[in-house]
Amino acid sequence: MIMQDKRLGELAAKYGTPLYVFDKDEVKGRAEEIRRIMNENLTGDGINLCYSIKANPFLIPLLVDTVDRFEVCSPGELSICMHYEVPPEMIIYSGVHKEISDITEAVRYGAGVLTAESRRHYDLICSVADELKTDVKVILRLASGSQFGMSREDIEAILKEGADPRVEITGLHYFVGTQRMKLKHQRDELGKLKEIFAELRERYGLPLKAFEYGPGLGFPYFEGDDFSDTLRPVKELAEDLKEVSGWSVLTVEMGRFIASSCGYYLTKVVDIKKSEGRNWCIVDGGINHVNYLGQMMGLKIPLIRHLRDTQEVAADKGEAWAICGSLCTTNDVLVREYAAGDLKIGDTLVLCNIGAYAVTEAMNLFLSRDMPRIIVAQDGGEDRLIRDITETWKLNSGTLQTGIQEE
Repeated sequence: MIMQDKRLGELAAKYGTPLYVFDKDEVKGRAEEIRRIMNENLTGDGINLCYSIKANPFLIPLLVDTVDRFEVCSPGELSICMHYEVPPEMIIYSGVHKEISDITEAVRYGAGVLTAESRRHYDLICSVADELKTDVKVILRLASGSQFGMSREDIEAILKEGADPRVEITGLHYFVGTQRMKLKHQRDELGKLKEIFAELRERYGLPLKAFEYGPGLGFPYFEGDDFSDTLRPVKELAEDLKEVSGWSVLTVEMGRFIASSCGYYLTKVVDIKKSEGRNWCIVDGGINHVNYLGQMMGLKIPLIRHLRDTQEVAADKGEAWAICGSLCTTNDVLVREYAAGDLKIGDTLVLCNIGAYAVTEAMNLFLSRDMPRIIVAQDGGEDRLIRDITETWKLNSGTLQTGIQEE
């Protein structure tokens, strides 16, 4: 599903630019299709789909009736879920740094599962469960070559000692990373994890029914990538995931793969000029709002739609432009060579597939430029403002928190 140019142009005219637009129908439809692909011809409870909210927490209300779980990785993200009144049983509370107060808040809210990232983390969870006299379900995260998770040895030490009476160790959590294009890696690790589950179950007499797995499937962003079927990775891995569901209660964790296609970033051309044989276009946004994994200082070209008066401008490859933002740094280059041809002040450029991470991961506070409005919309439907313009100078000066004014 692609939001129509006229609709995007109308939103730019109504709300101004820069502007984030998230397509409600696209993100819900994509999540539903992923669940369908993974569960096709399966019987029983099937495979759960978990949305990792760090990809874009603003999508939580759009997905709460579509996904089975939300992965939450910080106290702030837990507060967002509480704000949106996410059913606590849907929450998987992960993340490497959580103290007693953070765990206590999650347990009191009723978080469905807590991930233990280290031996210390597991001990803290036990302490909170005992203090609150509350039963807690825990999955132990197995390390995968990064700072996340714990060693096989630490996991076995916990299982050997026996669980705290109030803490049920239900299974394992495993995630390597994102944008993993070669499915051979996922298939190899699933085979190894099957062996690990079998060995731990036999050695310690525990069912270890639950398995939260992040496959890190890749999503295309740039010219030259294959956009013919962005769901192909999950289609190709589906049979492997179904096999896993035969020996565990499988929850597949995704963020970028669910969210990317639903987002648009709209930015207006505010100046054009030529110097030293190059065409320069200045827009009212920039790298403080936009982040594509692997964008490489503007050398790669994302999918861009060029609008004028709400209509798309016909492609003209005659002239190439460097598309630069409003920040006072030579690094603020969105695209080094964009073959737009006829580019005019007042035109709107729409950067596509920006539904994941950009809204939260970009360097928003640099140079105290405003953070854009965020709109949830759909073709033929209503639009909704979910965040207005945020003046970051107040954050950078301390005014927002303290009310202190310069004497």
